[in-house]
Amino acid sequence: MTPPSQLSTQEIQALDSAHFIHPFTDHGDLATRGARVITRSEGVYVWDSEGVKLFDAMSGLWCVNVGYGRKELAEAAYQQMMTLPFYNSFFQTTNVPAVKLATKLAALAPKVGDRSFQHVFFSSSGSESNDSNVRMVRRYWDLLGQPDRKVIIGRLNAYHGSTMAGASLGGMSAMHAQGDLPIPNITHIGQPYYFDDGLAGESADEFGLRTAGWLEEKILELGADKVAAFIAEPIQGAGGVIIPPASYWPEIQRIVDKYGILLISDEVICAFGRLGHWFAYEKFGYKPDLVTFAKAVTSGYIPLGGVMVGNRVAKVLIEKGGEFNHGYTYSGHPVACAVALANIEIMETEQLPQRVRGEMGDYFGKRYAELNDHPLVGVAESCGFVAGLVLVKNKHTKERFVEDDAVGMICRGHCFSNGLIMRAVGDRMIIAPPLTLTHAEIDELMRLIRLCLDLTQQELHQKGLI
Repeated sequence: MTPPSQLSTQEIQALDSAHFIHPFTDHGDLATRGARVITRSEGVYVWDSEGVKLFDAMSGLWCVNVGYGRKELAEAAYQQMMTLPFYNSFFQTTNVPAVKLATKLAALAPKVGDRSFQHVFFSSSGSESNDSNVRMVRRYWDLLGQPDRKVIIGRLNAYHGSTMAGASLGGMSAMHAQGDLPIPNITHIGQPYYFDDGLAGESADEFGLRTAGWLEEKILELGADKVAAFIAEPIQGAGGVIIPPASYWPEIQRIVDKYGILLISDEVICAFGRLGHWFAYEKFGYKPDLVTFAKAVTSGYIPLGGVMVGNRVAKVLIEKGGEFNHGYTYSGHPVACAVALANIEIMETEQLPQRVRGEMGDYFGKRYAELNDHPLVGVAESCGFVAGLVLVKNKHTKERFVEDDAVGMICRGHCFSNGLIMRAVGDRMIIAPPLTLTHAEIDELMRLIRLCLDLTQQELHQKGLI
């Protein structure tokens, strides 16, 4: 058989089509088009099998925060593999990297109000971590003698993973339509998307208070004695980078405190410097009981996820719980934890969260906001190193394209054709670049985005869609 490195693009595509079932993919369409084969990477760029260089403005999948090609992470994995490549965390057993990482994460997680984080539960992904949240939340209320508090409230258009529980917690209708989801005792409220749902004459702060109020309405509808927790992303990522108004999170905090329900902050996308802080709850000032993390904890170099377990929950689980019948083969995997420790060391040494919170983040936000002058852009907004814009037919009336126009996919096509990876979510175009961006790379990124918007506008004119 021909060595993989010597296979042509067409041969790899044929093998891919014959054997590889991809996530979130129409495989009939993929077989017709052929998969894009990514072969190498460096810094903020990846290259495909045809030698095309692409600016990866999505950090892989929201995760390569320190950029590609970091030899320190490869070395950390190698050294740990040669020392202890694997051992489980069951049967009263632990390993040194897992202990060190849990200790480090506890030190990084800031105390907010009366909430602190001294305990970590490890998994291999954000989806697994949110499944673990369901187990921990319901176990918590069982131990407190309130077993009827089972309902977890999420938000429409939120994403919390694609496992049975994770997809149920999320509010994406296309996912719920497959697999009889959501599972019982999970329900949803609306999202805080001001551009879409703000009323005429309603300020952003008024909208934030109104949409947060939907949580209280749902709690009262269900009965507070039935509600266990509310789960939300600080900023909705896969839903299109939906940034809530400043009034939203303080009001959510007031409501969960009023009814005594647990608050889960899903920071799989937003933690580890993405918004300029180690954990995003610090930026918005709310007080979660559980914090989901994954992706950038290792900058995506190796799978790792987990849950920061706040003192309120940990105290009950540890002191009252006996055996907690939940866990994974790879909980606290020594190689993954060693890579995470090296990754965090890079972030600390290069002060990546501080760069995003400071001048570099300001420059990124300023340059991204300039896209608001483009005729196709209804609004372009950013927070830290995550940003989104909505494509509109008429920016003055906010008239939108219809779904069949596939405007996001048209724009995405121009992005790939011009050396840019920018994700389409319906009519929203989103980015989450590596935190290592330089001024010159930010300028290059904005030039590429504007070029692709111009080309999209030209194609839409040609098709008579605008």
